[in-house]
Order: sequence, then C-alpha cells, then structure tokens
Amino acid sequence: MGQFRTLSVIPAAILALASCQTPAPAPAAGLVTGQVAVLPDELLSPASAEAALEFYYRTLPDDFFPRAPRGLPLPGDQDVLTRILVGSCFNEETPDGTAMSTVAAQDADLFLMIGDNVYGDMDGRAYISNQATLDELRESFSDLAARPEFLALRAKHPMMVAWDDHDYGANDAGREFPFRRLAERIHERFWGLENQDVGAWPGTYYARSFGPEGQRVQIIMLDTRFFRSPLEPTDEWGAKGKERYVPSSSEGQDMLGNDQWTWLENQLQEEADLRLIVSSIQVMTTDGHGFEAWSRLPAEQERLYRLIAETEAEGVVFVSGDRHTAFLYKDDAALPYPAYEITASSMNVSMRDTSDEVDRAQIGPGYAPNNFGAIEIDWESGTVRLAIKSDTGDTVNEVVAPFRGAAGE
Repeated sequence: MGQFRTLSVIPAAILALASCQTPAPAPAAGLVTGQVAVLPDELLSPASAEAALEFYYRTLPDDFFPRAPRGLPLPGDQDVLTRILVGSCFNEETPDGTAMSTVAAQDADLFLMIGDNVYGDMDGRAYISNQATLDELRESFSDLAARPEFLALRAKHPMMVAWDDHDYGANDAGREFPFRRLAERIHERFWGLENQDVGAWPGTYYARSFGPEGQRVQIIMLDTRFFRSPLEPTDEWGAKGKERYVPSSSEGQDMLGNDQWTWLENQLQEEADLRLIVSSIQVMTTDGHGFEAWSRLPAEQERLYRLIAETEAEGVVFVSGDRHTAFLYKDDAALPYPAYEITASSMNVSMRDTSDEVDRAQIGPGYAPNNFGAIEIDWESGTVRLAIKSDTGDTVNEVVAPFRGAAGE
C-alpha cells in the first residue's frame, strides 16, 4: 500500500459524521492538540452523508491525488482523424501489458481508454470495500502511472477517457456509491481534466470534435456510473442470459441523469459527419447475456435511440468495453439507419479462451483473449472499419460501416 496523508481532526470528524449520517455533536477538544475544533455551520446539520463528505473532499490537498504522466495534447479542432484505437479493462496489478504495448507501438490519431482503466476496488483478486478516502483506488492509479507500458502509451498517443465500475470504486455500482464524488475528483485529477469543462459539473461526461466540415468526428464520452439508478438483480444467478441482472420494469430507470441527458441532446445537434458515442457498458445488446448493459434499463436504451432519431444525428457508431470479451454488432431497427457497435475488452483481464455468447445483433463470434479495438475512417468512401485486434495487433474480426449521409439510408 502506498503512503497517503493521514486525516486531521476535523476531517476525521467529518468522516465519522458521514458514516452515521447524524448531525454533528457540539465542538469537542481536538484529539491531537487539545484545541477546540469548530465545524462549519453546514456540517452541524448536513443535508446528507454525501454532503458532509463533499465538504471534506473540498479540503483535500493536491498531493492527495495521483497524477498520470504528462500526455500529448488532443488533435486540433481542424485536424482530420483517420485512425482511433480503443481499449478497456486494464488491471494495473497484472503483469501482462502486451496489448497496451502494442497500442503504444502503433500509429493512431487518438486512443480512447474507456473504462476499468484500473481495478481500484480489488486487492489482488479479492474485491474490497473502499473506505471514504478510497485508498485502494488511489493506489491503483499510482501503480498505473508507473507502468512502463502506460508511460509509452502516454508518450505516443493523445487520449480521451471514460470510467467504468472498477475505476469508479465499486463493482457494478451506480449513483448509490457513497464515495462517488471523491472518485470523480480522483479520475479528473489523474487524467488532467479538472480544469476543463468536465471538471465544472458532476459526473465525468464530455465531448470533443475534430476535423473540418465534411471530415468532422465528434467523440462523446458518456458517464454511465455517477447517475445510474439501481439494476434489477436476477432471479436465477448464473443462468445463461440472466447471469446477474434482468431488464428493469421500474418507472424510475435512469442511466445518465437529467443534466447529462440534456447535454447529450445538445451534443447530438452539433455538426458532425461521424459520431462515436462511447459508453463504458454495452449499448445494443438485448438477449446475449445478463450482465450490465443498457438493455438492463430498457426504457433508457429506448430513450437513447429515440433521442438520436429525434435530433436527426447522423453517423452514430457506439463504442463500449466492460465485457472481458470483444464483439461487433449491427442492428437495422434501433436507429433510422443501420446502427453499429464495437466492444473492445479487455486489455489484460481476459477471463476465458473462447466465447459462446450469441446476441441477435452480433456479427461473428466474440473474441475472449486480451484485445483492443481499431476504428479506421475512410473519408473518401464515407465508411468506417471497426476492427477487433488481438493483443499482438492481428485482426480477428471486422466490419465496414457506412456513415456519410447515414440518416438518409
């Protein structure tokens, strides 16, 4: 375990308050100095445990947070992109860094690291319950920052990032995770996002556009953790197609939260020729598995499709990770034009040698060994090649999808 700051008297009182979710007691003698520690009024009667924690988190010094090694700036807004690489699920404690090294050695305009970028809710192979200071998560990011493969990656490719559950701080967690606000701070500071637009609002969603008119790529990085409502547990744990969760029938389903939905609507009205909507969890799957996916909140999955149709957003391609197996999908009915998705997972957390999973939208078999994805744009033909790559860079599955004028096809 790395060395982290100890808590002072006042933060310790705040954390105790957050744990019991009761009003603070009258000021008491400081345990170290003997002086009276006076808590601010907002902590004498906080609205919630999260509110008490939020005050504490605002007091944390900069060196509390691990930082990634300095990376390359993103392409300029007039730079034409032709090749984007994608990866997810990298356990910083696992020695195998082949996929990341291969990505670092390849040519690309951009690398998307789209969730489970560390495993900050695990110690070895055992899940742990994170404490309010998220020591395990912070240590995981520090370990990632020291990996030679990651140093090479940062030196070679500009990056955009999203988080998933393991770099959020708790397996399969959503808005109920009590330490989500610190997890957000850790994420944004590690990746150098705290002073950008994403640092100004709750959650980690953001978007960037690259290229001139006619060759513009918009990349939308969704946050499917911070606001997500609880999932419906399965009634047959481990049963094929119902392994962990079943589609929810709740009227209160929420994947993105009101503000992020409004933001997404505005983003979809921006001019773009190709739009990569990045979701840490799969978007288009329906019947192939019972793990996390948009289909576990079916009203939200339909809301996403409807929003894309209503905004007449052209050229949408979904990009996802999470599954420890790579897939390609096509659905002719989800959008006004054929919809495609590439799932790239995992970089070094493969859980099996082969996959027998089949979804009605699936293109070919899943690829279970370690892997990454490649998105190759042909501006002349108006097509994009979605490719699953082995950890050594061999193509194991691919599909070519049209995007130019896609809403009219």
